[in-house]
Amino acid sequence: MNIKQTGSLVVLGLRLGGCFKKSAARLGGLRSRSAHCGKLHRPKLVLGIETSCDDTAAAVVDEAGNVLGEALQCQREVHLKTGGIIPHVAQQLHRENIEQVVKEALSVSGVSVNELTAIATTVKPGLALSLEVGLDYSLKLVNKYQKPFIPIHHMEAHALTIRLTNQVEFPFLVLLLSGGHCILAVAQGVSDFLLLGQSIDIAPGDMLDKVITPNATAWLGGKAIEHLAQTGNRQQYTFSLPMQRYRNCDFSFSGLQNLINNTIIQKEKEEGIQEGELLSCVKDIAAAVQHVVAIHIIQRTYRAMLFCIKNGILSPKHATLVVSGGVASNQYIRKGLQALANANSFAFLSPPPRLCTDNGVMIAWNGIERLRAGLGVLNSTEGIRFEPKAPLGTDISNQVEEDSIKVPKLRKILQLAS
Repeated sequence: MNIKQTGSLVVLGLRLGGCFKKSAARLGGLRSRSAHCGKLHRPKLVLGIETSCDDTAAAVVDEAGNVLGEALQCQREVHLKTGGIIPHVAQQLHRENIEQVVKEALSVSGVSVNELTAIATTVKPGLALSLEVGLDYSLKLVNKYQKPFIPIHHMEAHALTIRLTNQVEFPFLVLLLSGGHCILAVAQGVSDFLLLGQSIDIAPGDMLDKVITPNATAWLGGKAIEHLAQTGNRQQYTFSLPMQRYRNCDFSFSGLQNLINNTIIQKEKEEGIQEGELLSCVKDIAAAVQHVVAIHIIQRTYRAMLFCIKNGILSPKHATLVVSGGVASNQYIRKGLQALANANSFAFLSPPPRLCTDNGVMIAWNGIERLRAGLGVLNSTEGIRFEPKAPLGTDISNQVEEDSIKVPKLRKILQLAS
């Protein structure tokens, strides 16, 4: 196994005896798959490229699910200094890093561009300026080496990552939680999704990252909130749950964000906090914030489960809840969703944390899935465009609202999770 790190560029890969293998330690517990080795079989190989937001990533994955090599350049530290992602800054960093990231992923994999079966790239949804960089670079490779191109929907890739790490058959309920998205959908096939609900404003990761510190001088961040909440008392503060009057599976976090930030500002005034000082109650506020976000997510997911069983979309005997996205790594939210799944006889699955955030592996794997199914594999790239906004699948959220399913109280579920 090769592990290289230069700055925040991380590269991983393994190749043994002409047959591609996967390191369980390197891949954080990804299940092993049998690879087809031998002179008579040449495995399908896909290069995945991801630039939808602030991470420049690439990976090579084969048809057996072996991750042969990957590289990632993270921009997070740059954007934390500016209080959020500035699109043109993200674009410039992608431009500076993409060639090196792709070269490193290919180098570690031991695969040349000529050996690739296809190139898969995120083209939707995401930041327009970021998507543009990945697409432009990919099309140059595709045209130079005459390779098929597989355009990828970023959220489809997140949803299907679980099929790389676990034996999961369609259909399954998937909850995608990240800094840019919050979606409940049913995955019925590789490119066949039923959209049950989504955030009507901002995503939970975005909200948690933008809860302000004392004096509103910086961002507290989701990781900091989770850490502080561990020793806080959530019962000291109560924030109203969003959208209680709406019996659907949509989410809303912007009003909650304003309520929380106003509370922090008020407490600053009461305590006479100076710049750089911490509120005495910061841990309690963090715990209350984390709790209300978790309850909102769990409640909407509960309704999605009940809707799917009621309408025969999922079988009560073989139902699965898949949770992915960066926010899925929050252990408090994760435990609540696990308890919800257990209480409703749903299997609960989530990819390893490093595959929950944006990465090249999920894009390459989505390419493999599409290649197998013969879906969206293009031999001509004429007319290909990036799409900053793109819905996932067929929207049946109106049907969810029409069913108006009342969700039982969550007290027992929360007790199991605590």
